Amino acid sequence: MSSRRKLANAIRVLSMDAIQKANSGHPGAPMGMADIAEVLFNDYMNHNPKNPNWANRDRFVLSNGHASMLLYSLAHLTGYDLSIEDIKSFRQLHSKTPGHPEYRYTPAVETTTGPLGQGITNAIGMAIAEKVLAGQFNRPDHNIIDHYTYTLLGDGCMMEGISHEACSLAGTLGLNKLIAFYDDNGISIDGEVEGWFTDNTPQRFAAYGWHVIENIDGHDAEAIKQAIEEARSYNDKPTLICCKTIIGWGSPNHQGKESCHGAALGEEEVALVRKELGWEYPSFEIPNDIYDGWDAKNKGIQLENDWNTRLAAYTQAYPELAAELKRRLNGDLPENFLEQVDTFISSVDAKQEKIASRKASQNTLNGLGPLLPELMGGSADLAGSNLTIWKGCKSIQKQADGNYIHYGVREFGMSAIMNGIALHGGFIPYGATFLIFSEYARNALRMAALMKIQCIFVYTHDSIGLGEDGPTHQPVEQTATLRLLPNMSVWRPCDAVESAVAWKMAIKRKEGPTSLIFSRQGLPHQERTTEQLELIERGGYILSDCDGKPDAILIATGSEVDLAMGAAKQLSQNGKKIRVVSMPSTDLFDAQDEAYRESVLPSDVIARVAIEAGVSDNWFKYVGLQGKVIGIDKFGESAPAGELFKLYGFTIDNIIKAVFDVSVS
Repeated sequence: MSSRRKLANAIRVLSMDAIQKANSGHPGAPMGMADIAEVLFNDYMNHNPKNPNWANRDRFVLSNGHASMLLYSLAHLTGYDLSIEDIKSFRQLHSKTPGHPEYRYTPAVETTTGPLGQGITNAIGMAIAEKVLAGQFNRPDHNIIDHYTYTLLGDGCMMEGISHEACSLAGTLGLNKLIAFYDDNGISIDGEVEGWFTDNTPQRFAAYGWHVIENIDGHDAEAIKQAIEEARSYNDKPTLICCKTIIGWGSPNHQGKESCHGAALGEEEVALVRKELGWEYPSFEIPNDIYDGWDAKNKGIQLENDWNTRLAAYTQAYPELAAELKRRLNGDLPENFLEQVDTFISSVDAKQEKIASRKASQNTLNGLGPLLPELMGGSADLAGSNLTIWKGCKSIQKQADGNYIHYGVREFGMSAIMNGIALHGGFIPYGATFLIFSEYARNALRMAALMKIQCIFVYTHDSIGLGEDGPTHQPVEQTATLRLLPNMSVWRPCDAVESAVAWKMAIKRKEGPTSLIFSRQGLPHQERTTEQLELIERGGYILSDCDGKPDAILIATGSEVDLAMGAAKQLSQNGKKIRVVSMPSTDLFDAQDEAYRESVLPSDVIARVAIEAGVSDNWFKYVGLQGKVIGIDKFGESAPAGELFKLYGFTIDNIIKAVFDVSVS
């Protein structure tokens, strides 16, 4: 048996033993992909197990995340902080080895994978980030950003629609530092895929503009190595290496069958695998010579030290560039940036413009973009409607610089690529589409929230105010469901000032993604004091108040705030004491201390009405069961926006009626 095969077999036995101990998991894929992983990690991967966050490391993404034990085995064997006890705790509560790889849980895990197709898409985002960062910072004789992104993906990833979206764009952008290994084992949970997946995958990727290497024996180390060498020789396109593998390789009774895809092999079969592989060691025991063969710690330290030497030379030659690169890789905002943002917000307040909040968003980008070179923008084919292109935008194509991606009609792909860009580091990505099409991207939004990464999702045309395009394009439930995502911050501003504040908070927020929701129609400026300007950042604040205890409180967001203000004015003229609360971000308001929340929504004022052009359910936690919500709990209609607002009760008269109803009750 070759030494390479022995090293690969260590992955196989660790994977099957951990899965058997947990009596849960997917042994087939790691056993089938072990030979590919062995060649990649021992001959090509530039990484440092002692510093998993080294900036110039190669990225490795396991797109078929159910094969997580492959990645955990690699991390353990190469020397990351992942012990054999951690391996034994596979799939157990609070372990470092959860069922699917989770970002921040485990060293060497670059992204959370499991929902198929998203890992390859994240990898494409990482490759874009590497290419653009290199274009912005590298100089002749100073290739300070220079690394590869490698990814493994299976038949399931290939079938998912997102892989078509993303891989098509990757070819268009010529991402030559992206190398993907297709684990072509012909098996999915339901059995042999030839009954439902007969695509000519090599031709598909060739049509996308990829270099394709076909029919590689995924169990022949020399063939794999030659394929990687060929892939690395291309400097103008990504490469797909199609590896023919056998799922569950080494399992006498299960290899090549769906039975080993998602279930432990069983004690008897585990013993047979040991015999088949000639593995003479008990469960979870790896001999020292195998550990020595895998150990990447010293090599990794040397690689990083060599890079640090190059970085020192780069710093001497280009001190300002080096300082800027360090700042961006650390995720720090530019010096005095927030003070400059506040100055910009004050200038917006002084203009008192009546404009659509989507236009206010573009104005904010024009104001803040020149101060924030790490902004990486984009839109899913709606730039002229989303207004995401600002004056300093330069489109990213095959050239290695720019700051704006034309994603095409690829909402899901865009969002998952943004996740990859954020995970790589050096950029704050934002991407836009109509709010209704957040539905296409929902699982990528969920993954951003799960990983707590900074992505800014921009959504325009936020309600029935979209008008004539009708119910297929009019969002009703989308804002509410975005608010339901844990770790997702959501803003729906009422005017240009709140729009600028929303951008400020999204840029500041490092602990999770933000959704910014903007209108198509013009929104009037709301008068505020200096104190009220500062309170916007708390998510909800008193925009208009009365003397003494209010008779009723109106709570609104977005375009409906002006309606609330109009109703309050008329009610006040009729002797009613009315408070208007603008609540552009419910999650930020909910995060405030109890004293502040009570000061805005005093518990002894029961008469409350919430107004938002969307589903009503979420608002009852603010108005109570005795309050009223003027919302939309049905789909829209095709008509001019003004007619639709009247049809659905978004009028001053209807708000006044609701106030009297709750006051009487």
